[in-house]
Amino acid sequence: MPGSGRPSLISTDPKLLSALESILEATTRGDPQSPLRWTCLSTRTIANHLNKKGHSIGYRSVGSLVNQLGYSLQSNRKVEEGKQHEDRNEQFEFINSQVKRAVKKGQPVISVDTKKKELTGNFKNPGVTLRPINNPIKVNTYDFPSPDVHKAIPYGIYDTAHDKGFVNVGTDHDTASFAAASIHGWWKYVGKKYYRSLDYILITADGGGSNGYRINLWKYELQKLANTLQVPVRVCHFPPGTSKWNKVEHRLFSFISTNWRGQPLCDYETIVNLISHTYTAKGLNVVCKLDRRKYNLGAKLTQEQINSILIKRNKFHGDWNYVIYNQKA
Repeated sequence: MPGSGRPSLISTDPKLLSALESILEATTRGDPQSPLRWTCLSTRTIANHLNKKGHSIGYRSVGSLVNQLGYSLQSNRKVEEGKQHEDRNEQFEFINSQVKRAVKKGQPVISVDTKKKELTGNFKNPGVTLRPINNPIKVNTYDFPSPDVHKAIPYGIYDTAHDKGFVNVGTDHDTASFAAASIHGWWKYVGKKYYRSLDYILITADGGGSNGYRINLWKYELQKLANTLQVPVRVCHFPPGTSKWNKVEHRLFSFISTNWRGQPLCDYETIVNLISHTYTAKGLNVVCKLDRRKYNLGAKLTQEQINSILIKRNKFHGDWNYVIYNQKA
């Protein structure tokens, strides 16, 4: 009708809303069902994406539409760990697609990482617990490490589809062999209970640490895993400076830290017990094992061992994305 104002963008472009939702679906930080959480795109960037797809819209109108879809502006969080890699977003999208595909096919997707090393002993642990008034737990005044103080190295594996965790608590060194042994432990104690039909395993891991993409020993140990399980092992690494987006961080480690807050981690048994009793109302539970095996630092592979790794690198960032095949197939 004359004088009723300009028609809405949705009425003039019926496909606009679905195009906007498809962009937001993979990038929202608040969707608990999304296999990957990462920072929201700006409204200007979203507008540019939509314009490239043939939808004429400005960034202010994008802001209005995203509010209608139930999104809101989020405050900044300390999650960036350094300079962003130029292929950061593309790698996130690649991981997202690989995870969704694996979950749809019923194949295991595990997020792995080493939690912060912990000192064992009667030391202060951040946080508070309910106690009788004026009766706090008494701990040592100082927590300086010494040869007599042992460290616990919790390596975590989080199963994305089943919301289950496994933690292997090491007592020696955080090496690639220890990381791979932890994944073997996950399969033995947790994984094989949930995955009867196994075609492959997908691992999402940080770019550095004991499971870093530059470490040949990590790939060599995964070769042993592929041979043992007789299936390919697919690996996707997060770009540098983005480890906090790995699901094991906020779906497993965060709840472990909450569960043992204010509790002195007096010995290995206490640590294993506290981790094992970590659970959430939504279904997370954790299996924890103590690993007293020795893992030597500085282990070197021969060129023959390196060449024996049956690896196929993806066309997109083959350093981050690769498959290690079963040698016995």
